[in-house]
Amino acid sequence: MKYQAFNPYLPSWEYIPDGEPYVFDGRVYVYGSHDLFNGYVFCQGDYVSWSAPVDDLSDWRYEGVIYPRNADPMNKDSKMCLYAPDVTVGPDGRYYLYYVLDHVDVVSVAVCDKPAGQYEFYGYVHYPDGTRLGERAGDEPQFDPGVYTENGKTYLYTGFCGRGDKSRSGAQATVLDSDMLTILEAPKIIVPGSEYSAGTEYAGHAFFEAPSIRKIGDTWYFVYSSEVMHELCYATSKHPTEGFTYGGVIVSNCDVGIDTYKPANMRVTVGGNDHGGLVKVGEQWYIFYHRQTNGTMYSRQGCAEPVTIAADGSIAQVEITSCGLNGGPLVGKGIEYPAYLACHLFVEDAPSGNPFMSMARMPKVTQDGKDGDRDPGFVTNISNGATIGFKYFDVQDVSKITIWARGYGHGGKFEVKTAWDGEVLAEIPVINTNVWEPYSAPVTIPNGVHSIYFTFRGFGSPSLKSFMLE
Repeated sequence: MKYQAFNPYLPSWEYIPDGEPYVFDGRVYVYGSHDLFNGYVFCQGDYVSWSAPVDDLSDWRYEGVIYPRNADPMNKDSKMCLYAPDVTVGPDGRYYLYYVLDHVDVVSVAVCDKPAGQYEFYGYVHYPDGTRLGERAGDEPQFDPGVYTENGKTYLYTGFCGRGDKSRSGAQATVLDSDMLTILEAPKIIVPGSEYSAGTEYAGHAFFEAPSIRKIGDTWYFVYSSEVMHELCYATSKHPTEGFTYGGVIVSNCDVGIDTYKPANMRVTVGGNDHGGLVKVGEQWYIFYHRQTNGTMYSRQGCAEPVTIAADGSIAQVEITSCGLNGGPLVGKGIEYPAYLACHLFVEDAPSGNPFMSMARMPKVTQDGKDGDRDPGFVTNISNGATIGFKYFDVQDVSKITIWARGYGHGGKFEVKTAWDGEVLAEIPVINTNVWEPYSAPVTIPNGVHSIYFTFRGFGSPSLKSFMLE
């Protein structure tokens, strides 16, 4: 790669959650919804796409707006938001974009001749008599379409199942004809929601939202966000519309379930909703997911981690990291790393059993300016005991560490560690300043692959822009 790749993999001022990745013509394209910086609801923006060459996952290119909010006939006034989409290649070789508007229960479709050209409205998924899916008596509302096309048929997966709502049964699979709109096989429930999962293998990890589908060999992998929201789980079957068995958790956007470096139930950042999909780039599989920023659920950013599909088809849960698509640890000396790459943001006394730690108390990634301004992200809302963590770095012959900070932190200091609960290797005092200032301290870190953690001790609430190992 020309450069290193990070999490988030897009620029810090871009907010593309719900990422569905695909390889088309030698490039990885990501399709997702579009949040705004300081957004007040989900998915306020037009659909945009980004892509990168398969041999350089650090080199992401903005493809522009591929579908505006008002392109759908039901949304000419742009009052509705475009929720999470998915894309598939039809039998005619064209690219079909499936999506749902936020106030209706039907599936819309747009089409384009190129992966990221200007999509045009195409129609609504409907039964042979013209009734739209989601509007026939007995239909459950449509939400978060995931699609896969094979042998002239398109398999459409949809659904949303909140706790306590018995009117929502689970994830639905619907089969469409070669015109990409007409239903051949009516919806079938393939994974139960929380109200119908008791006594099944899905109990505790029942379907909530975010269907995503891939076929790997002869096995269908159904990825979804579970009832706990922060995790992406998977189920597998040899048939696209039945027989799915629970596989496990692929990733949690707050690392719940990972017990290698912390207690399994400890949340290392704010847990929020999640959505993403699998993609194979070269010989490596990745899971795309998203994280919450700006102290809100409405400014989410895309991340990705490598995964391994074992010989038996299983996928073990992976850690969230700062290096993501890099293919290994980041260079551990001589590079100034932005603080928005932090994958761990927490305070010492956060309740470990609460999936949504109080955002008001948590350090958070944010930016200056307004949405669209290309101002680099940083970490703010740092209080006494707050920890900011980064993973992983190949550290070699490091003897000094420098941070760039601003804000009111007079009398405070940042402790430097290689584990969230590890030995303090250095202390970096900071003072009050309204501009970014560097602060340094000597440090000895053994050569090898390490995490880097900063824990603030003191009064005030400084912000952290970046750091460098020297």
